[in-house]
Amino acid sequence: MEFTIGQKDETQVITASGKIMGEPDEASLVEAVNGLINQGHTNVVMDLSKVTWMNSRGIGMCISALVSLRNKGGDFRLAGACDVVSSIMEKCRIDRVFKCFDSVDEAIASFR
Repeated sequence: MEFTIGQKDETQVITASGKIMGEPDEASLVEAVNGLINQGHTNVVMDLSKVTWMNSRGIGMCISALVSLRNKGGDFRLAGACDVVSSIMEKCRIDRVFKCFDSVDEAIASFR
């Protein structure tokens, strides 16, 4: 997985691409989320539109980010998952844990 961090409106957006499979990406994502928290950013959207696959460790990475942000009064929302990733999330019932949106703009608007 590769990811970049940007800002849209008042919300931080992590744009991921490739496969989310756990290590070594897990440490990088945790570090990035902790960095955002340290800068005072606690509302984050992860753009999954360029993600082609996610396994259970990838889901665990997202849960870790969610917990960290909620512990600081914020939230972690998912947006733009392709059919394959959406199907995986539904089978794991992760869509009941996260607020999931079709687009980054919808996810950002949900913070208002």
